[in-house]
Amino acid sequence: MTALIIVDVTPIDKENLARYSALAAETLINYQGEFIAKGPIENLHGEKNFDIKLVIQFPSKEKALSWYNSEAYQNIIPIREKAIHSQFHLIG
Repeated sequence: MTALIIVDVTPIDKENLARYSALAAETLINYQGEFIAKGPIENLHGEKNFDIKLVIQFPSKEKALSWYNSEAYQNIIPIREKAIHSQFHLIG
């Protein structure tokens, strides 16, 4: 069953964000992850706590978790922490 990782993001450092984004995209390849939506949030109801939302699709929950917990992704989390405020959610 397909799994999605939903990421809520507010940028805090554009330079580190560009670096993190490029590195994070590379880490998805081995896990068959792909961005299916990415952009500014248009709030329709409730509070808006973040500026941007990303949706990453994986072929399974196992692939999604393997990607997030992979050494390659875990190694770039310090850059992520400098670049953005974020929340990651797994569906599926």
